[in-house]
Amino acid sequence: MQYEPKAEGFDIEEARRVLVNVFAPWVQDLGLSVEEVCDVPPAGFAADWQPGAILRMAFSERLCRHGGVVCGQALMALADTSMVIAIVAANRGYRPMTTVDQTTHFMRAAASCDVLADARVVRLGRTMSFGRVTLLNAADNKPVAMVSSAFAML
Repeated sequence: MQYEPKAEGFDIEEARRVLVNVFAPWVQDLGLSVEEVCDVPPAGFAADWQPGAILRMAFSERLCRHGGVVCGQALMALADTSMVIAIVAANRGYRPMTTVDQTTHFMRAAASCDVLADARVVRLGRTMSFGRVTLLNAADNKPVAMVSSAFAML
C-alpha cells in the first residue's frame, strides 16, 4: 500500500498510518501500536528534551522462545521500527530512510509481558539521523534493552 501524507500535519494518528502503510507485512505481525509521539517540546521542557515516540509490542507466544521469553529478534525489530516512527515524528512527516547501524544491549529477559519502546532522536540530519531506544517491560517499567541506531535519510 502506498503512503500518502495527511495535509494537516503530523500527529499520533498520522504515526499510526505510517506504521500500517509503510512497514513490511511481517512487521505488522509483531502487533505494534503507537502510544505517543513527541514532535514539539512541552511547556517548561528540560534542556535535554528530545523528540521521539513510544510504541508498544503486545505480548504473543508467537514472538517467544522457550519459556515465554520474547526473542531478541522481535525486540530488535521493535526498536528499529520505533526509531523510524520517532524520526518521522521529529521530521513532522514521513521521509524514506534505511537503517545503517543498530547496536542492542540486552539487560534482562522480557517474559510474558508487553514491551514498550521509548525511542528518542539524538540528531536529525539531512543525510543521517541518530537515535536511542530504551525497551521496557510494560508490567514493571524495568529496562529490557538499550539500543543505539543510525539511519541514512534517502
